Amino acid sequence: MDMRRLGRSDIQVSKVCLGTMTWGTQNSQDEAFEQMDYALERGVTFWDTAEMYPTPTGAETYGETERIIGNWLASRGGRERVVLATKAVGPNPTRFPYIRDGKPRLNRWHLERALDASLKRLQTDYLDLYQLHWPDRSTNHFGKLGYVHDPDEDSTPIAETLAVLAGFVTAGKVRTVGLSNETPWGVMSFLKEAEAGVGPRPVSIQNPYSLLNRSFEVGLAEVAMREAVGLLAYAPIAGGTLSGKYLDGHWPEGARMTVSKDNRRYFKPNSEPAIRAYVELARDHGLEPATLAHAFVYGREFLTASIVGATSVDQLKVAIDAAEVTLGSAVLEAIEAIHQRFTIPCP
Repeated sequence: MDMRRLGRSDIQVSKVCLGTMTWGTQNSQDEAFEQMDYALERGVTFWDTAEMYPTPTGAETYGETERIIGNWLASRGGRERVVLATKAVGPNPTRFPYIRDGKPRLNRWHLERALDASLKRLQTDYLDLYQLHWPDRSTNHFGKLGYVHDPDEDSTPIAETLAVLAGFVTAGKVRTVGLSNETPWGVMSFLKEAEAGVGPRPVSIQNPYSLLNRSFEVGLAEVAMREAVGLLAYAPIAGGTLSGKYLDGHWPEGARMTVSKDNRRYFKPNSEPAIRAYVELARDHGLEPATLAHAFVYGREFLTASIVGATSVDQLKVAIDAAEVTLGSAVLEAIEAIHQRFTIPCP
């Protein structure tokens, strides 16, 4: 398994990161244990979760994914074998009225409670990577390309958030910190405050990246390369859509998008023709469509790790095997040609 340095830290992570967000809804604890056991056997030692998981989210399942991972750690032991990452939710009171006071923010009161609760559920006394799931301000994330400014918005200052994270590092509860669903301005603002001595330097940014969403390349790729804040790519096969299994109106029983039909992020006007083009390209070159999609993400220079989610060990095997696939120049040129026709159809 290829290992990568996490930012400028001394932590090495596997290029494949185990995603966990279906554990507790689509996957039982036994199935999650099977995935964790298999991932570790294959050298996947970097695991990512979040306090809000599993998805689809709900008050009755909140925190269940972390609890399952904690139970695995208690059962199997060897906490040091895994680089463990989780995330704290940002503002969204209409979606998360059941989290803390119902108005989650990235301030001291919320972050201290979020971290301590995550550590308890995960049955560990430290995290290798603690991430901010999304910014404490309105910006263009979760499917938005255009930015609309609100000069009167009430948001937690980045310096305040970073100072809280500094306390976590000093206390030994967190080794490194990272960002998620961030913008170039946001990343550079955190780096500016870190360089001023306010708090720890972010080591990573967890944003969407796939053949259907290459928006990271527009501004963040340069930041990632020049500042050593590498991408942790989520949704590398766009919620499974790049496997082709949802084409022509198919809704496979138990599949992620079938379970979450309200998630329309990968079902936009140009998504189906784009997916069809990539599926046909893969098959023309003797590849499974999912393998093509995964291998493309693994090959990006700005990538630290690709977060692969699976609802079965068979799917996980495909994702891990794809890390050993190198796409040839003909395939990469064909991908760029499709990208010119269908540019960021699913941001």
